[in-house]
Amino acid sequence: MFAYQSTRVGATTVDVAFTDRHGGVSGGPYASLDLGRHAAESGELDVNLGRLAEAFAGDPGTPLALMSQVHGRDVARVDGPGEPPVADGLVTGTAGLGLVVRVADCVPVLLADPDAGLVGAVHAGRPGLVAGVVPAAVERLRALGADRLVAWVGPHVCGSCYEVPAEMRDEVVAVVPESAATTSWGTPALDIGAGVVAQLRAADGVEVEVVDASRCTIEDDDLYSYRRQGPASGRLAGIVRVRP
Repeated sequence: MFAYQSTRVGATTVDVAFTDRHGGVSGGPYASLDLGRHAAESGELDVNLGRLAEAFAGDPGTPLALMSQVHGRDVARVDGPGEPPVADGLVTGTAGLGLVVRVADCVPVLLADPDAGLVGAVHAGRPGLVAGVVPAAVERLRALGADRLVAWVGPHVCGSCYEVPAEMRDEVVAVVPESAATTSWGTPALDIGAGVVAQLRAADGVEVEVVDASRCTIEDDDLYSYRRQGPASGRLAGIVRVRP
């Protein structure tokens, strides 16, 4: 079920986790804990989310907030579950509400200030890296009163596998130089994870934890990857909450 799970205790307790592809009800190439569009269309999403909530918080009815991700930089504040906002970042100070980010090669980022009781979840692909969605989420949390933040960077495609045209690499590197990479076979590539980490470290007062740094979604069959599987790829999730 989980590629990583942890609890951080401050003035409040913050729970964080990143899923793998196991423990759900989806079948075929989407097997089995698909949390993406195919699961929604097949009616499996609610079941898989219930299993996620039970494993994460001990209750399948734990409220979860999702977003309709569009590779932008908008960050929405949510106070409960409901219609997913069109955004690539969520923030909340509502205890017990789990924030969910879904990916299949992009970088999932979870944020928390345990002392302030604030958390965030961010979807950072190549366009979001360039647009600055991660710094935007940090700024939104600080506007709500966050001070010392912790960021967990979850499993994503690595720079040795994420091949892109040279022109595309140059465009991204012009904005985030740390994202420059070369594939293991010598062609232009991007390391969006390294770019996200650089953006986080550029924001004063953010402690960065890179989760399972050696795991690449393309290389690891226990994780979903759009690059490896194509349109038949499911979606992984990062989830964070302030424990009630």
